[in-house]
Amino acid sequence: MANLRNLKKEIDYRLEEFVFDCEMAIYFQPSKEEAVVGIMENAVALRNALYIKANHPTEPRNKSLVKKYYAALRRDMVSSFGSLFEELSALNEAK
Repeated sequence: MANLRNLKKEIDYRLEEFVFDCEMAIYFQPSKEEAVVGIMENAVALRNALYIKANHPTEPRNKSLVKKYYAALRRDMVSSFGSLFEELSALNEAK
């Protein structure tokens, strides 16, 4: 990661994209609004958890461990948001 600011911007960007998709799902399927809002709440909680992890690396003085920590955080972010998108897609496929 180039710097912490870019990581936080990417976390926020992914959340914004997910919330947009959730709003579209609510627009096209208003009967599933409560379920979609629950998934949105999970996404916001994930964003907050990622921010806490980003601000507090395990070993801030060891550069190689910090680099590995942020690489793992990035992989976790991608997989976590991916699973949220899959959950939203599964909800939209159900009738």
